[in-house]
Amino acid sequence: MKSTGWFRIAFVWLILFKVPAQAQDSLVNSGSVAAAEKLIDLDFSPAQRDSMMDGLRQELQTIRYFHSRDLPNDLPMALDFDPRVPGRHYEMKQLPLTWKYPEVRLPERKEGLAYYSILQLGSLIRHHQMSSVDLTRFFLARLSRWGDTLHCLVTLTPQIALLQARMADSEFARGIDRGPLQGIPYGLKDLFSAAGTPTTWGSPPYRHQPPGPDSWVYTRLRQAGAVLVAKLSLGELAMGDVWFGGMTRNPWDLSQGSGGSSAGPASATAAGLVPFAIGTETWGSIVDPSATCGLTGLRPSFGSVSRSGAMTLAWSSDKIGPLCRSAEDAALVFSAIHGSDGLDRSARWMPFNYPGQILLSGLKMAYVSNYLDSLPAQNPDRQVLAELTRLGAHLQPMVIPSHLHGSGILGTIIGAESAAAFDGLTRSHRDSLMVQQGSGAWPNQFRTSRFIPAVEYIQACRLRYRLLVLLDSLMAKFDVIVCPTFSGDQLALTNLVGYPVVVMPDGFDPKGHPQSITFIGKLYGEGKLLAAAKAFQDATGFQSRHPVLFR
Repeated sequence: MKSTGWFRIAFVWLILFKVPAQAQDSLVNSGSVAAAEKLIDLDFSPAQRDSMMDGLRQELQTIRYFHSRDLPNDLPMALDFDPRVPGRHYEMKQLPLTWKYPEVRLPERKEGLAYYSILQLGSLIRHHQMSSVDLTRFFLARLSRWGDTLHCLVTLTPQIALLQARMADSEFARGIDRGPLQGIPYGLKDLFSAAGTPTTWGSPPYRHQPPGPDSWVYTRLRQAGAVLVAKLSLGELAMGDVWFGGMTRNPWDLSQGSGGSSAGPASATAAGLVPFAIGTETWGSIVDPSATCGLTGLRPSFGSVSRSGAMTLAWSSDKIGPLCRSAEDAALVFSAIHGSDGLDRSARWMPFNYPGQILLSGLKMAYVSNYLDSLPAQNPDRQVLAELTRLGAHLQPMVIPSHLHGSGILGTIIGAESAAAFDGLTRSHRDSLMVQQGSGAWPNQFRTSRFIPAVEYIQACRLRYRLLVLLDSLMAKFDVIVCPTFSGDQLALTNLVGYPVVVMPDGFDPKGHPQSITFIGKLYGEGKLLAAAKAFQDATGFQSRHPVLFR
């Protein structure tokens, strides 16, 4: 470009952004720069600071321009994270999925329906032992009875539910069968848009926001014939288990929280208030409440489910998955929701080939030896290894290096992205309306993250790519890796690289609280991952135990 072109751009820039020089000088000077350096681990000389003044003053005006723009939460970034490693082959052929409905009868006590599996409930409907409307009314009643006890219910949706249930029954009567979820009630974490329902994000500043377009997940479940009975609680703006309705409770111990941030989906599913629910995870928000509430939670590969119509916390890390009571139920739900509508730039269609019954001897399986070998033989996680071996698995030891600093990298990325996603909330000071105000809560986290330099955010993303390549070389050779749920840094690392995990119960502590184990799968390898989890569950039955109060 000719120099005259640069001059014209500079002239226009000055017209748009010029402020009085005195105001500029009062904000940007060598003293303020020297103080800022200490926050970002830099040290410039007085001469270097002096030479930066004009550029910093111009940058301040650019920042003010950004602040004058309306950037809603659903406006995406033009930078998209892709967890696929160049040169790695991924299966692209979708095989037929078949589901076998068991022969089942109505329970002697109607309350027994609360813990029937999805296929059992589907069998009852298909064999005319009950209608979807009857089933829907049953779960609406349980939500009405126990929702306040567990603080898991944000919005009951009886009108939508009964309309969708009648539609399911009508289609069955006309010979239309949409699949296993047809006529089955479920709940949505209250950060998904669904027509006719408020979407509060669990936080007072958003309780009365206008409804958005239907989310991909809600659309897919409606197309599958599922019945929305409730919007369920999330920890405020997807952190923890506290929202404006209180602390969501653990059905196994009402003195405890349910874990977060998919708090309501976990609590309601564990208590038999819904057959299944949909949650999200950025860093533990499916894994943590599933482990706490004794559920089977699937956090799928990054990008395997479109996030359109869902609240954004961190564009490069948010993931959507089902919270269920068994691996087979999770497979049923994931088969309905995976894929993309093209609106989420990071989402893509990948096949989901779930074999159902599988021989573990035919899988490449490993366990994380530096997390598991030091545990006593009686530890439930070590017992998982013994049970898998008994079932024919050939488990190879592998090591997840301890020096990778995944938590620091993921914390920087989520911090910067979430602060941008809720920029307007912070600058308007409406964050003071939020329920949680502690030093570790979102209002303070968003403020703190404003001081993450753009350069360091990019460096964190580059380190993420290095981890992606390193962990691919270590983990991609295995179909399933067995790992303690919260040991070491695996939760941060697997979230960083986008690998799928299944977390499920593997025992109970002396107080009767569930304990959990995690299976890590290949990228887009949810089919074999869930089949391995099903084999373990069929042999052990831990998933069949339920909280006494809600049986």
